[in-house]
Amino acid sequence: MSHLSERPEKPVVGVPLPHESANLHVTGTALYTDDLVQRTKDVLHAYPVQVMKAHGRITALRTGPALAVPGVVRVLTGADVPGVNDAGMKHDEPLFPDEVMFYGHAVAWVLGETLEAARLGAAAVEVEIDELPSLVTLQDAIAAGSYHGAQPVMLAGDADAGFADSAHVFTGEFQFSGQEHFYLETHAALAQIDENGQVFIQSSTQHPSETQEIVAHVLGLPSHEVTVQCLRMGGGFGGKEMQPHGFAAVAALGAKLTGRPVRFRLNRTQDLTMSGKRHGFHATWKIGFDADGRIQALDATLTADGGWSLDLSEPVLARALCHIDNTYWIPNARVAGRIAKTNTVSNTAFRGFGGPQGMLVIEDILGRCAPLLGLDPMELRERNFYQPGQGQTTPYGQPVTQPERISTVWQQVQDDAGIADRKREIAAFNAAHPNTKRALAITGIKFGISFNLTAFNQGGALVLIYKDGSVLINHGGTEMGQGLHTKMLQVAATTLGIPLHKVRLAPTRTDKVPNTSATAASSGADLNGGAVKNACEQLRERLLQVAATQLGANASDVRIVEGVARALGSDKELAWDDLVRTAYFQRVQLSAAGFYRTEGLHWDAKTFRGSPFKYFAHGAAATEVEVDGFTGAYRIRRVDIVHDVGDSLSPMIDIGQIEGGFVQGAGWLTLEDLRWDTGDGPHRGRLLTQAASTYKLPSFSEMPEEFNVTLLQNATEEGAVYGSKAVGEPPLMLAFSVREALRQAAAAFGPSGVSVDLASPATPEAVYWAIQEARQGDASRTGHARNAPADGHTGNGHTAGGKVRADAKALHGA
Repeated sequence: MSHLSERPEKPVVGVPLPHESANLHVTGTALYTDDLVQRTKDVLHAYPVQVMKAHGRITALRTGPALAVPGVVRVLTGADVPGVNDAGMKHDEPLFPDEVMFYGHAVAWVLGETLEAARLGAAAVEVEIDELPSLVTLQDAIAAGSYHGAQPVMLAGDADAGFADSAHVFTGEFQFSGQEHFYLETHAALAQIDENGQVFIQSSTQHPSETQEIVAHVLGLPSHEVTVQCLRMGGGFGGKEMQPHGFAAVAALGAKLTGRPVRFRLNRTQDLTMSGKRHGFHATWKIGFDADGRIQALDATLTADGGWSLDLSEPVLARALCHIDNTYWIPNARVAGRIAKTNTVSNTAFRGFGGPQGMLVIEDILGRCAPLLGLDPMELRERNFYQPGQGQTTPYGQPVTQPERISTVWQQVQDDAGIADRKREIAAFNAAHPNTKRALAITGIKFGISFNLTAFNQGGALVLIYKDGSVLINHGGTEMGQGLHTKMLQVAATTLGIPLHKVRLAPTRTDKVPNTSATAASSGADLNGGAVKNACEQLRERLLQVAATQLGANASDVRIVEGVARALGSDKELAWDDLVRTAYFQRVQLSAAGFYRTEGLHWDAKTFRGSPFKYFAHGAAATEVEVDGFTGAYRIRRVDIVHDVGDSLSPMIDIGQIEGGFVQGAGWLTLEDLRWDTGDGPHRGRLLTQAASTYKLPSFSEMPEEFNVTLLQNATEEGAVYGSKAVGEPPLMLAFSVREALRQAAAAFGPSGVSVDLASPATPEAVYWAIQEARQGDASRTGHARNAPADGHTGNGHTAGGKVRADAKALHGA
């Protein structure tokens, strides 16, 4: 077992513990960024001046009327920026734009003594624009050839030869929607200037170091004059990885110019209309199978809706391409990617970061093709799994090192859920109920863990031991409710060999741990856990030397367990507090900076080849649904999940992440339906679903009636901190089983072997049209796909977004 994964005697990791802030959360005493305003004197409030047009060039910006509003202190415009007028890392996101790029784009910011004064001031600012043509939908952009960023192509084997050898070839297209993060806490920042002119920002950000970097370049300052702190976030899900930077820069600029603290917080409508979403995608595909239903070749083009600027669209697209294989070996592949440039908000990171989009494409293909091949969907999936001992690699060339886990979780979920018996029960139920159908689907996942950009795979920590034996840890990760801080406390206590109550965790700050990576890519525990462990090991080694002297033993024979140092084969012991005090008087350093870098990564973005991931996380989910044939309404009767988290650092936290990720994925695939105004009227480009009343989120009523989650046992991950695996993003993709169960239930309304296409999100309306397609019978075998078009409108709910076609030899069973 590797040094990094080995667990000592009586570890604190692996113990099921509640979230470290759980009491604060449920009692309402946990502080978030905007709560700090009440503790700050003379705060000014920032409010955006939004232009309600999808595209146009600004010809006049008059701030005078705003300054006449009582309580307005200043209006911030591009002329006030002392550094670089840009809020992005690609330098394509002007903080104060002279061209409006989406409906609701902020072009200036008003600072007021009260929020109401700032709001009235923003309403008084006069903006004139020369309106320009706009591309609101993904289809608009594709038709216009509007793209930006890289256009990667992933090649494996010989796709043309693979198709030539295929007994069955199918083609189709698929378009699916994005997703709103809808974190409970909207974007927020509070900026202050100290007596030396240094900038201190409290920000709800997943990436404090990048917030620091952007604020510094906007203000024209070196980074050491800007400090960013994140107490905690009320949710992030990727939406606070890149997008908080510009908002923090507005607050910092206002504070710098006025000398007063500036508070910024978007209300819910502003957050929904100004911040980016998960990327919606369009896919065209062609797939070949041999006579036994094994994939021979895949040719696909994935187009991501990037919105008006690049943001993180390039790595999101790259991860989508790297996950189009999911758990399936595709020997011959040609997969192209491109990013559409549209006049909508700039889409950004969202839990899974392109992985869900790539995996959804292959799962949709298999779900559509299984009936055409005369195979049960479970059987088709199983036949195409990566196999042990075959030396199989992904289409981008990375070996799949634990292919047996794909089959292990798949088989375990079947056993745990009693799949064989339940499938017989469902068949009997469906035969007896012509207007209600049930279905049970299983899908698996293989999700790569690490940042696409190799440089991001590093973490830092600072651990301090005080004379009384108490320990304070700082690390570079941020807490957004996912339990990272809880795990880091457990890692520190385990490594030092002390009880958990001895350890406290400080807020994430850029002046404690520099150059941190975003808390994203499911890597928070891997990177920061490795760094915390490294710092604690340095301290422990120093203390073991002290203990050895006191106990009359060799340092290699001393163990610290539950706060007591003992030498092997001796009854003598030394309490932790006494050990620390002794070390202090011996002038032993009691602080350490820890560092961790993920080894073994390589990625060539030009050739799209390499090993970008440290390991793969695996899982499988079985979902049973019941669908009403009259309305398309459905309920989730039961979900069974088996998920691979290695040796869990904190089982309660991990199970919570699996449940939450699954539900969020089900929301994306079945409920959350983003709509924009695509007409040519004055509100073209306006987000129509800009509140919880029109954008449907999962609630208690959508929860599975029975929900079983099991962690895979005996699953130590060598080379990861205490043998654990990442758990943040992978469970979201387990929700594919919900969508596939709905597809199979809809198909059950038609003749045996019917293939139906299902829109995403699979709302009751979409399910209804899938049922209608199934009822048409054999005609639908090569019939229209009911995929929602780019604008999200379904008109009468019956829109053809593509076709699944079989070539001649496939139709004739050649």
